[in-house]
Amino acid sequence: MKALIVDDSPSNLKLLRAILESENYQVIEAADGLQALAALDKEEVDAVISDILMPRMDGYRLCYEVRRNEKLQELPFIFYTATYTSESDERLCYDLGADKYLHKPASTETVLTALKEASHSPRRNAMEREAPLSDSDVMKEYSERLVSKLETKNLELEQAKENLEKANLELMGRTMDLECARVELEKINRELDDRVRQRTKELEASNMELEAFSYSVSHDLRAPLRHIGAYAEMILRNGGSKMNPAGLRHTKLIVEAVQKMGEIIEALMELTRVTHSEIHRVPVDLSALAREVFAEIHHAEPNRVVEFDVAPGLVASGDQRLLRVVLVNLLGNAFKFSSKKDGAKIQFSETKLSAGPAFLVRDNGAGFDMAYVDKLFGAFQRLHNQNEFKGTGIGLATVQRIIHRHNGKAWAESAPGKGATFFFTIGGSPPKTNEQQNNPQKGVA
Repeated sequence: MKALIVDDSPSNLKLLRAILESENYQVIEAADGLQALAALDKEEVDAVISDILMPRMDGYRLCYEVRRNEKLQELPFIFYTATYTSESDERLCYDLGADKYLHKPASTETVLTALKEASHSPRRNAMEREAPLSDSDVMKEYSERLVSKLETKNLELEQAKENLEKANLELMGRTMDLECARVELEKINRELDDRVRQRTKELEASNMELEAFSYSVSHDLRAPLRHIGAYAEMILRNGGSKMNPAGLRHTKLIVEAVQKMGEIIEALMELTRVTHSEIHRVPVDLSALAREVFAEIHHAEPNRVVEFDVAPGLVASGDQRLLRVVLVNLLGNAFKFSSKKDGAKIQFSETKLSAGPAFLVRDNGAGFDMAYVDKLFGAFQRLHNQNEFKGTGIGLATVQRIIHRHNGKAWAESAPGKGATFFFTIGGSPPKTNEQQNNPQKGVA
């Protein structure tokens, strides 16, 4: 069996071909009525399945021309349409001589059943048929269907035009809104740029003032402070034996206050230096640096017994001088706050976090209340009484400045009487390298 399928949609042709070839039909394709007529002139087929709405020649006209051809009058003709679906459309199909009329999409079974019925049902000859419509009646009905379809299409186009105009108005409104938003955004950006420039100028001015203050502290304040201390010590040396107990005690307090003020000035100077000094990143062996720093700290109090545990192979990419300041402050605090603990222990090691490795300094000393942890890294913030543990309150602020300059983070965990652990990360740290020692260095210092 051979079938001619006529449709201007390649996908519809492909689907029909698949249905028919599954039943061993040979298939010929045409994209419109003119191609279909040309194909019918060249070879015989057993059935035609045609769409209606097609360019150049539609399905109605194709059926009309087929039935006018004496050789093709008995050829099974099936309409398969998704556009012409009204009762009038269907009536015209049969008036033109179609055998079957199907709506798209139809199931495979429906298409094959219609094809079988159209092909195998006995057909009446011309004498047995009801009186056919005249050509003029057919063309009149055909024209009416076309006009009706055009009117429907015009209404659809008008509605689409209205919808498009409405969409255009909405689009124009949104475009205007976007333009206003763009202008406002440009205005905000200009204001932000102006603010940034202004803040930059203010920051530069503040830095200049800070540098001037640092110069004043280092030169203008230190000299008179040294004089006060020197004169107080001279009084103690030359006239201390002649003073009454109250005068002697007050003079000693002056000397101690001068020393304390000197330490604070030196700490402030160090904080200023680490804030403004240029960073030179190199691979730093933190394990070796920690042992060196602890040895210097312990040298000041050689009689203290402290167990110091250093993990091997801890390496970071940073400024060695500034990282040394970090360890001096953290190990110094651990040494200081564990001074009243029997069996003091200090540890320097590394821990793995979800964001990467972090270094830590842990002690088993006095600890602190975590309720005040937010104040811990502020300048002049102390969580212990000066008489209990001496200090300037600048060390941890210096640590935080240095770590921030290394794109890292510093934090702490503790509990009163249970020691403290200070963590810090360093941005851009390289992976650990293998140290010559295979085991952590442990000992009693």
